[in-house]
Amino acid sequence: MPQLTAIITGASEGLGKSFAIELAQRNFNLVLVALPGSSLPQLASYIRKNFNIRVDELEMDLTDADAYPGIFNYLHLTGITAHMLINNAGLGNWAWFEDKNILFYKKQIELNVITPVLLTRLFLEQCDKAETSYILNVGSLGGLFVVPKKQVYGATKSFIRYFTKCLQLELSGSKVRISLLSPGGINTKPELLVMNNKLKGIGKATIMEAEDVARIAIDGLLKGKKEIIPGLANRFLVLLNSMLPGVVKESIIRNRLKLILKS
Repeated sequence: MPQLTAIITGASEGLGKSFAIELAQRNFNLVLVALPGSSLPQLASYIRKNFNIRVDELEMDLTDADAYPGIFNYLHLTGITAHMLINNAGLGNWAWFEDKNILFYKKQIELNVITPVLLTRLFLEQCDKAETSYILNVGSLGGLFVVPKKQVYGATKSFIRYFTKCLQLELSGSKVRISLLSPGGINTKPELLVMNNKLKGIGKATIMEAEDVARIAIDGLLKGKKEIIPGLANRFLVLLNSMLPGVVKESIIRNRLKLILKS
């Protein structure tokens, strides 16, 4: 069996960086994609020095329509077949809807929705049908729960949930395994770490480290799990959400909204 190659978008920091290191430890070759001017070259250099694998780095803006075919044209020219695609790149926010301008929301929707759809389509086109291929779509529990100040972000993750579940049905019986990763909060940036450290109770219990989420996600993907929800507290919240009547959930959300308005 040939050595497998994984494409990771949003690979320069946070969860994407953790995916890169996790897969390097598992002897995957890597094609890392991130914005120009990010720390991608430094990450690629570190991985090459510490793991005996091939690392290709592509600096590009994935909201640019030419970027999608550009990735796979590069693979074709270099003779690389990708066996895994991790659709990790995304843009989050924590703001009232009217506080962000229309260009921000356009970019958020393009990166969170259009990018994974088109990359998935192009990935499937180049797959080696004789080998098992893997797709991991990074969603969020924010796509399952209604969260004030995450209105567009949550909607994009709801889209990813629906998109992934449809593809799972369409691709059943093929050699393509597709999983949805639905994490809660992740400590990916210093500002998030500060904010998450202020949480208490079950809110604090839902927060996880990026390297732990990456390990759990890759384990689940390789095992063919349909949905991967890292953390016991997060799985409990999903179970609770499925059991509570709609009127109770709406009341909880309204109370949460009142707390946000007071803060």
